[in-house]
Amino acid sequence: MTYHFHEDAETELNQAITYYEECQPHLGLEFAEEVFQTIKRILDFPEAWQTMHKDIRRCLTKRFPFGIIYYQKDEQIIILAVMQLNRKPFYWLERE
Repeated sequence: MTYHFHEDAETELNQAITYYEECQPHLGLEFAEEVFQTIKRILDFPEAWQTMHKDIRRCLTKRFPFGIIYYQKDEQIIILAVMQLNRKPFYWLERE
């Protein structure tokens, strides 16, 4: 199984990496590693996490306050958002 970022989700990821790197050296890298570990869990168990809307699910990162919003299409995971948990919860709906 493979994965693909929605363009806006990729932008969110990059902005969060930059933010954490500015807060503390190497923290951005640690955040990126955490996100990719979360994506690996999604790839291994795509139906294991909470449904948010229709077939769209959310898997939380372990260390940072973020959720990966995604859905499965055939053998691909489409990542709609790398969402800060304190943001408006359904801002990503227009990305379907």
